Amino acid sequence: MPPDTAAAPPAPPLDETMLAMDVVDTLRHAETLVARELSAEDRAASLKARLREIYASQGIEVPDHILEQGVARIAESRFTYQPAPPGLQRSLATLWVTRARWGRVTAAVLGLLVLVAGGWWFGIERPAERARIAEQQELREGLPRALAAERERIGAATRNAAALERADRLLGEGQAAVRAGAAAEARLRLAEMQALRAQLAQDYTVRIVSRPGEQSGVWRVPAANPRARNYYLIVEAVDGRGRPVEVSITSEEDGRTARTAKWGLRVPEAEFERVRRDKAEDGVIDQPVIGRKPAGELAPQWTIPTTGGAILQW
Repeated sequence: MPPDTAAAPPAPPLDETMLAMDVVDTLRHAETLVARELSAEDRAASLKARLREIYASQGIEVPDHILEQGVARIAESRFTYQPAPPGLQRSLATLWVTRARWGRVTAAVLGLLVLVAGGWWFGIERPAERARIAEQQELREGLPRALAAERERIGAATRNAAALERADRLLGEGQAAVRAGAAAEARLRLAEMQALRAQLAQDYTVRIVSRPGEQSGVWRVPAANPRARNYYLIVEAVDGRGRPVEVSITSEEDGRTARTAKWGLRVPEAEFERVRRDKAEDGVIDQPVIGRKPAGELAPQWTIPTTGGAILQW
């Protein structure tokens, strides 16, 4: 006959401390099996009865006082983890434990801040600082030297009293702007002096336009006086080779200033009629040159009567 199956070895004995801890752990898992609606006394009795069944199935005999201690301790939550109260130490510990999660985010944010700060420094602050340094140097040296040099050039180019007076005024205003730290204003005065010198350097004659298909004169009714008429000869500036020369002209109709080689020059009615009759005879104006502007002078010297008024459109 086959030998009888050997009986299962008895469970090793547990001391009371280990047994009590095991009871509490078992209770923590077995509590869900107990109806939550039972009263506290019925619940304790049910827990003890359930524990006896669990340990009896494992071949372990647990004294009643151990069961009662376990039930009492689970009720007191003596072996249940209680989180630390909020505070600095808990916050620091939480940060340390979760460092792998927030560390990547922090590193990315710091990297972005470094990029932004670097872009601001190299793209905005550093160029601005260089510009400030350059402007200070320009105010100390560049602009005062340039203003004085331009005044010397104008003095060498003309003896015209009005031109020299204007140059002196522009120099004084430019120097005052330098002392005030107004670099833009000083540059503007320097540009005006340069334009004055360029105007003085021009050498051209002014002649009446007398070509087929082009007007030689026009008249206008001024808006301020509908009963009057203003008469203009259409003229052009040319150099010694007959090439157009652009000059700065301001319209007396709207105050607009432009550089142009052709404009309308205001003359008396009698002069307008003389030119009209001259052109009507054979289509040619016998004496088209009416002015000359030599180098060193501000404006042309006219050979006909004129107010110097001008228009830019007709």
